[in-house]
Amino acid sequence: MNILVLNCGSSSIKYQLFNIEHKTVLAKGIVEKIGLKGSFMKFEKPDGTKVKLEGEVIDHRVGIEYILGVLISKKHGCIDSLSEIDAVGHRVVHGGERFRESALITEETIRDVKACIPLAPIHNPANLSGIQAMQTLLPLVPQVAVFDTAFHQTMPEHAYMYAIPYSLYTKYGIRRYGFHGTSHYYVARRACEILNVDMGTKKIITCHLGNGSSMAAILNGHSIDTSMGVTPVEGLIMGTRAGDTDLGIMTFVVEQEELSIKVADTLFNKHSGMLGITGISSDMREIEKAAEEGHERAILGLAMYRYRIKKYIGSYIAALGGLDMLIFTGGIGENDWKTREACCNHLECMGIEFDPERNKGVRGQEKVLSKPSSRVTVMTVPTNEELIIAEHTQRIVDVVEQ
Repeated sequence: MNILVLNCGSSSIKYQLFNIEHKTVLAKGIVEKIGLKGSFMKFEKPDGTKVKLEGEVIDHRVGIEYILGVLISKKHGCIDSLSEIDAVGHRVVHGGERFRESALITEETIRDVKACIPLAPIHNPANLSGIQAMQTLLPLVPQVAVFDTAFHQTMPEHAYMYAIPYSLYTKYGIRRYGFHGTSHYYVARRACEILNVDMGTKKIITCHLGNGSSMAAILNGHSIDTSMGVTPVEGLIMGTRAGDTDLGIMTFVVEQEELSIKVADTLFNKHSGMLGITGISSDMREIEKAAEEGHERAILGLAMYRYRIKKYIGSYIAALGGLDMLIFTGGIGENDWKTREACCNHLECMGIEFDPERNKGVRGQEKVLSKPSSRVTVMTVPTNEELIIAEHTQRIVDVVEQ
């Protein structure tokens, strides 16, 4: 079975075509700057060579048309006909409380995803654009929605509720939802496969660290807490997001600077985080370079970033009642060995004996980073959200076709 996985953002489309039986990637790439000047498509050919094509991409439908055209092209393609695409899996950011697991896309599914737009006003409309484009372009091919929030729907009520008037929850669904669910699930599962242990019996903390970052506490295979909330701005310090912040700061800044709520929202989502602290960049590589050169705010930003992660590790160990595995993933988690070391230093009291020599220089590898004597196994595991989307799509389509 060949499954096309689409991840539609507001101005981009990432894609991968899987042969799911062999878990092999036949093609992958991205369309960027949709609806903007300078649109282009980058992709990797089956032989590993990389290609960039430029052209006007006015909307998501045109972007997907380009993707399908490349997949079957004689020069760049990997399949002979679109009939070789057996199903399509879509990443959908927010499923609210309506979706506890992945779902076959029907008119009812689309209606419910639309109902979640107030919770993800930037992401869900883009996800829907991809779904509706595929319904037009490949109307007979089954489609599946895989939700970022679904994995965290196992959180207990005391973990997902906020201490605000309960009526705001019943009226608007304001509660902790969390994101990066497919990533947290994949790396936890994969780490257990590598160690040949049962995920259903383990206490695991997963750290998805990138420009957007979150952590999850996973007990016996189920998420019991996560750092992001009703939106992705809560939790860890991120590239441009503030993370955990005193709510009173927003009202204070709005009043003092005479800002609109919309401008304040942009301030905390787009101009805060590591960019706001350092004044340099949201890119950790640039910040670390500046810190090495003695830039004081870069040094401060890194200390704050790593301290917040360490605090969450401690709190999640308490929530789990212990810890068996600590896993790092995401662009920073997989590649920034200095951040991993800083986050694990002086945690021997919690059973974490980190091995700096094993960790040094490790980038994008599946590797154990703790000492053999460590009670907690520390690992880095590159994430593969697209594979989970493909697997869920296959499972649901197989059930439908039976």
